[in-house]
Amino acid sequence: MNLLLNPIFALFVIITLGFLVGNIKIAGFSFDVSAVIFVALVFGHFGVIMPPEIERIGMVLFIFTVGIQAGPGFIDSFKKYGRKFALLASLIVFIGFAVATGLMYVFKVDSSLVAGLLCGALTSTPGLTVAIDASSSPLASIGYGIAYPFGVIGVILFIKLLPKIMKVDVIKENARVEREQKESFPIIINDFFMVENDSAVGKSLSELMVRNMTGATISRVQHNDLCFTPKHSTILHKGDIIRAVGTQKALEMVEILIGKRSSEVIALSSDYEVEQILITNKQIVGQNLNEISLYQNYNAVVTRIRRSGIDIAPSPNLMVRFGDKLTIAAPKDAFSNLRTFLGNNNKMLSDTDFFPIALGIVLGILVGYIEVSFSEYFTLGLGLSGGILIMAILLSSIGKTGPIIWTMSGSANQLLRQMGLLFFLAGVGTKAGAHLVETVLAYGPMLFLFGLAITIVPMLVAVILNKYFFKLNLFELVGTISGGMTSTPGLAACDSLTSSNIPGKAYASVYPIAMVVLIVFVQILVRLTF
Repeated sequence: MNLLLNPIFALFVIITLGFLVGNIKIAGFSFDVSAVIFVALVFGHFGVIMPPEIERIGMVLFIFTVGIQAGPGFIDSFKKYGRKFALLASLIVFIGFAVATGLMYVFKVDSSLVAGLLCGALTSTPGLTVAIDASSSPLASIGYGIAYPFGVIGVILFIKLLPKIMKVDVIKENARVEREQKESFPIIINDFFMVENDSAVGKSLSELMVRNMTGATISRVQHNDLCFTPKHSTILHKGDIIRAVGTQKALEMVEILIGKRSSEVIALSSDYEVEQILITNKQIVGQNLNEISLYQNYNAVVTRIRRSGIDIAPSPNLMVRFGDKLTIAAPKDAFSNLRTFLGNNNKMLSDTDFFPIALGIVLGILVGYIEVSFSEYFTLGLGLSGGILIMAILLSSIGKTGPIIWTMSGSANQLLRQMGLLFFLAGVGTKAGAHLVETVLAYGPMLFLFGLAITIVPMLVAVILNKYFFKLNLFELVGTISGGMTSTPGLAACDSLTSSNIPGKAYASVYPIAMVVLIVFVQILVRLTF
């Protein structure tokens, strides 16, 4: 009995060998997890077949977890870079179309075959569907079959080699990006100030509007020998010492408003503590600090919030998320109730609720089936991957719907993402490998070279345009290229370059746009004649 005929056995053999090959380094270069697809190509050539469900399940899990991770920062990212990302991705598709059209006219190739080559080079199944519908020709499928394997492999190889081409040190680039992300959230510090400005003496904190005026939080006040957590109605007297928490700029504003910095430190009183508490109570996730009313109910002051390794200054309208760690100053006897109210359950961070995952995927598939007809020949729909990606971004941006939390812990996301990626690469690779050699032999090297040109030229031009005009960093660029090429395997290759979600955000920003632009160009291409 040939064990490789057992798809489950074959799947995990491919994954195992893929990891072994991926760990091989040559001149500091390795394929990492992307090597799975190359092992799968070999297995596919020798007749090993993966059930199509393995590829689809893998794609669904991978795309959904990418969308969930990218969602919370997607809107901000799109506002900041969206037009730039979208323009570069549209240019990538246009250049592919231009190359395909030029080859068609120069070498007198049937437009239906060229449309299939374009869709295969950009690994776009929705594009192929449109090409078949518009041309009613089997040549579109043949072109797709020729170009698709090299569309998959070419994007992965290009992304893996791009740091070498651009002479970018990936380790240093990761450190730089991480530093920039932290700088966008200024370091939270604290200091002590003496109340001495006439404009502040005799005024309550609510009258001074300290939070609105400075951006800092007053966590303690010392009046004579008494130290306490202030209320909005707390009146400041000349000579009082206050402790303020905020960014350097916020504390400078406190000094202007209240008085000069003091070397005197306010000691904690015996009934006063500072503690870090986790947000794991799903009932309060999605509410802002003002709504959960910690100060009013527990006489507690939130001095900072730690989220994804970054300290964030609290503000009344800041929405709390599952897994946030709040630094809270409050009387000792309040902490028992605070822990109960906020959750503070470490175990819940490692637990995964599969209901929102399953429901989100179901909703994404349904959205993918929606099609809009613009004419008898032009129907537009997001498809399976597009529907799931858009739905995952939307749900994770919302964060919570009633009792359902549309997020998952980092560890759970990474596990499902990696598993989906491995299944997807194994499925795609065996499918492409099954007909790779015979297709090249049957149609000759010319069509293979055409597909290779349509894959490589747009990416090379994108790198050149980026150097002189767009100025995206390495991780933004590879995410945009993957999205512009509508290449999920390309996005998978990005994962081995960085642990940040920058490529995922760029990919999510441009993928739907690139897909729509490609569908339009395919419609144009099949109607061209030479």
